[in-house]
Amino acid sequence: MKIYTLQELQHILQTIPDWAIVNAAIERTFLFADFKQALGFIVQVGVLAEQADHHPEIMNVYNKVVIRLNTHSANAITSKDIDLATNINALH
Repeated sequence: MKIYTLQELQHILQTIPDWAIVNAAIERTFLFADFKQALGFIVQVGVLAEQADHHPEIMNVYNKVVIRLNTHSANAITSKDIDLATNINALH
């Protein structure tokens, strides 16, 4: 697991659209047509997270899902976060 510097992250985030650094984590907001679609997406993210053994913070209000990634054990943004963000982007 690699821990990234801010400079490395700024470069890497150009390759995974719509993710941003927010308070020592990477975060993205997803919008859906309705709650049902948002919830289905959350379930898909959960499956990916279990496979990666890396669990994001997920916030949901109706059709809006915010996902926040940070490797708590490293107290940093790591390759685990970037890999999961990339896989989440592939879902949407």
